[in-house]
Amino acid sequence: MASSSVVVRVPATSANLGPGFDSLGLALALYDEIEASVHDDVGGSPAARSVQVSVEGEGAGELDLGEGHLIVRAMRAAYDRAGVPQPRGIRLRCHNRIPHARGLGSSSAAICAGLLAARALGADALTDDEVFALATEMEGHPDNVAPCLSGGLTIAWTELSGRPRKLELSPHGGVRPVVFVPRTRLSTETARGLLPKDVPHADAAANAGRAALLIAALTQCPRSEVLLAATEDRLHQAYRAPAMPGTADLVQRLRVAGVPAVVSGAGPTVLVFGTPDTHDLIASEVGNDWHIQPLDVDRSGAAVQFPETR
Repeated sequence: MASSSVVVRVPATSANLGPGFDSLGLALALYDEIEASVHDDVGGSPAARSVQVSVEGEGAGELDLGEGHLIVRAMRAAYDRAGVPQPRGIRLRCHNRIPHARGLGSSSAAICAGLLAARALGADALTDDEVFALATEMEGHPDNVAPCLSGGLTIAWTELSGRPRKLELSPHGGVRPVVFVPRTRLSTETARGLLPKDVPHADAAANAGRAALLIAALTQCPRSEVLLAATEDRLHQAYRAPAMPGTADLVQRLRVAGVPAVVSGAGPTVLVFGTPDTHDLIASEVGNDWHIQPLDVDRSGAAVQFPETR
């Protein structure tokens, strides 16, 4: 195998960003880090496998510590896709900072970490495009996977052939994300289950225009009044509001006050594009039930290092 041990760092991500449903994503400077190693010194029959997982931080005491762990599943999928033998033993040490089930891309981060770890540890035949495609296949949609791998602002789409694609853009230096993380959780499956099969044509047209404006605002003109208009959504946030009333209420209050606020991913975290002149206003609208965290934009995406180079 290419190496017996590797360290992978993956960023949190916020998808949708208001109008860019299932297409726009932004990488945030909040990271999970894993140390992964593979080995063949497993006793018993030749088919025997050993998995050892430890978790610190988010998910400690909750996550599967065996073959069911999402990073392990991603590693196994990478070896299968690359057509190379599975390692008999896998060891993982996970240092998690990305909140789970909050709309900050924790599952995409785990999948990308597992795929990149496996590629560094024997599945090196996988190309970047194949890693992206497999991550999208496992996650179900590419809007978090794309910024997690590439960093910055990304536009993701699926070709008619089913092949996922992504385009990386560089956000303006004035883009200042702030996340408001509640104590409550919400699964992506629950949030998606609230969406209608069809939407009015006028709503789809409005979102198309806002998404185009948002790309321009985030890359060229991140003024609050432009971002406020650009982050208006008619496709998903209102439909999901019954599952996260506190989130919907906070987004509404912030927007009425002139602050560009959206639901991060499937929620319930709120993402704000803040500016120095809005910080006091933001603080006045938020109670003690939210953890407020200003974050830089991550511009490099997932990073792989070997211990000897750290």
